[in-house]
Amino acid sequence: MGGAGGGPARGGKGMTAGTVEHSGKTFPVDSEGFLADASLWCPEWVDHVRGIEEIDEITEEHEEVLERLRAYFAEHGRPPRVRDTTLVTGYKLKTIYELFPSGPGKGACKMAGLPKPDGCT
Repeated sequence: MGGAGGGPARGGKGMTAGTVEHSGKTFPVDSEGFLADASLWCPEWVDHVRGIEEIDEITEEHEEVLERLRAYFAEHGRPPRVRDTTLVTGYKLKTIYELFPSGPGKGACKMAGLPKPDGCT
């Protein structure tokens, strides 16, 4: 994976916007590692974030959450606020954290290829 200026792009604080390379694809990312263009979302991006999140396998539950987040984004032009993620996905917050260890914003929305949601620190 490479960041702006050839440095690593890890999605942590202090990171500059740049690119991430994974499975032969290059993705533009913002300074926190979120996909800069939601239309570039694809299975390779999901696999990239799966690795960051240290998720062994993407399950049907993961896929449902991602589909519902992307549908919300398509309808509203923004990701749901973190506190609204349970309403949008139909999953309890505890379950979302079990599925996405970094939580609904930094884990689920990032994997869904969406911008960082309001209220996500």
